[in-house]
Formats: sequence, C-alpha cells, structure tokens
Amino acid sequence: MFIFDISNPLTLILMLAATILVIFLAQEIKKSYIAAIGLFVYLIVLIMHVAQIATLPEEYRYLLTTLSRCIVIDFIFVLITFFSYLWVDDIEAKIENKKSIDNSLDWFWKKI
Repeated sequence: MFIFDISNPLTLILMLAATILVIFLAQEIKKSYIAAIGLFVYLIVLIMHVAQIATLPEEYRYLLTTLSRCIVIDFIFVLITFFSYLWVDDIEAKIENKKSIDNSLDWFWKKI
C-alpha cells in the first residue's frame, strides 16, 4: 500500500521549504490565488490520508500511527496556508483598493 509519508523528516523539511517559497512568491507577486493553490494541494493530501485510514485493510494496521501523524501534519500545513492565503489576499486587496475576502484579522496583520 502506497502512503505519502510526510512525517518523514526529510519530506517534512522539503514540504515546508516548498510551502515557504510558494507563500513568498504569492506575497511578492501579490496574487492570492497562488497561496490558494497551496491550500488546495494540502486539502487534497489531507483527504487522501483520511481515505487511506478509512479503507485501511487489517494487514496494514501497523500503518495507523504513521497515517495519524500525517493527518496532524496535514492540518498544520492547511492552517499555515490558510493564514497565508488570508494575508496575501489582504495585501492584494489593499493594492487594488478592493474589499478583502475576510477583514476579521486586521488586528493581527497590523501587529506583524
């Protein structure tokens, strides 16, 4: 059974580096859809890991702890990319003088 094990330290470091680069690219270009692509990818990976746990055969029950760690890491990456999407969307909205999708975090952005 193939498992995309993101709890492996090397894979985790590479994914974190790729996420930081995508967030930096979105911030430099000032386009929020780039950060949304990262969010969409991590949501797909999360759905894939949940589906693997739901359909895990009895002979692969030893992979349950690995998949559980992967799901926790997926949630962390979804949280990071969601906040980065909101941040870049706020930057894009200020530049183009349009309303942001969500202004409830204005107090947070002012402190950064």
